[in-house]
Amino acid sequence: MNILEYENYQEKKSHGNPLFPYNTYLCSIPFDFTQVPLHWHDELELIYIKKGTGTITVDFTSHIVSAGTIALILPGQLHSIEQHEQDTMEYENIIFHPSMLISKKTDTSNTDLLTPLFSGTFSVPLLYTPESSHYAEIAACVDANDEISRTNPVGYQLFIKSQLFMLFFILTNKCAINERPKKDYKSLEKLKLILKYIENHYMDKITIEEIANEVGLSQSHFMKYFKNTMGTSFIDYLNEYRLTMASRLLLSSDSSILAIASEVGYENLSYFNRTFKKRFAMTPREYRKNSGVTKES
Repeated sequence: MNILEYENYQEKKSHGNPLFPYNTYLCSIPFDFTQVPLHWHDELELIYIKKGTGTITVDFTSHIVSAGTIALILPGQLHSIEQHEQDTMEYENIIFHPSMLISKKTDTSNTDLLTPLFSGTFSVPLLYTPESSHYAEIAACVDANDEISRTNPVGYQLFIKSQLFMLFFILTNKCAINERPKKDYKSLEKLKLILKYIENHYMDKITIEEIANEVGLSQSHFMKYFKNTMGTSFIDYLNEYRLTMASRLLLSSDSSILAIASEVGYENLSYFNRTFKKRFAMTPREYRKNSGVTKES
C-alpha cells in the first residue's frame, strides 16, 4: 500500500481511469484515519473541507482549516493532513495529473502559465476560504465537477477538463502572488528523497546507514538533519509510519495480524502488538473489532 492508496482508502466515489487520471474521494478524520503522513506525489491535489476542522501541513507550514476551505497542493509539495485537537473533519480529496491539461504540442498556455504554476515558479495562494477574493468562482468550478460526476454523462471528461481550465484561469488571472515564498529547495528535495524511500521500503528492514547513503550523508549528519527538519527521530518517524499503515490494513484487508505486522516491517509479533497498543491505546485485535469490521485475526 503506497501513500496515495492510503490517502484515498475511503473511496466513496471515483471517476478516474488510466486514460483519464482524475479521481475524487470523500474522507473523514479521525473516523477513516487519524492522519495522512507527510508525503509528496507528481499529481495535483485539491483538498476541499466539507465539515469540521483539521490541520493541513504544506512544506513544513501548518494551517488550521475549516468547512469551505479549498487547498491547492502542487506537484512535488510535501503535505500531510491531521486531526486538529479533538475536532473531526470531513473533506473531499481531488487528485489529477498535470498531463490532463498540458498538451503534448507546446503552446503558450503551457510555457507561460501551466508549467510555471505547476513547478512553483509562478505563485498562487495555497488556501482559499469563503472570505477570500474570487472564492465563489473557484468553488463553483470544483462544485460543477462534483455535480457532473454524480451521473457521468457522455462527454463528462470534456466538462471536467473545461472546469479545471477555468479554475486555473481564475487562479493565474486573478489570484497570482508577485513574491514567491522563500524556501530551502535543496533541503526540501533531500527530504523528499527520504520520504519517498520510506514510502517504497517501509515494509523492509531499513538501516540508518542504508538511508543515509541514499541521500549522500554520513549517519550522524543524516540523523541530525532528519531530527532538525522533522522534529522527531528517523526511527520514531519510521515506526509511526509503519503503525499508520498497519492501522489501515487492519481495516481494509482480511490478512491476519501476524501477516500485517510482517507486511509493514515488524518481524516480531509481540513487539508489534506492544508498539501498536502504545500508539493507539488498544491492541491490533481490539482496533479491528472496534472498527465494526469483522475479519479473522
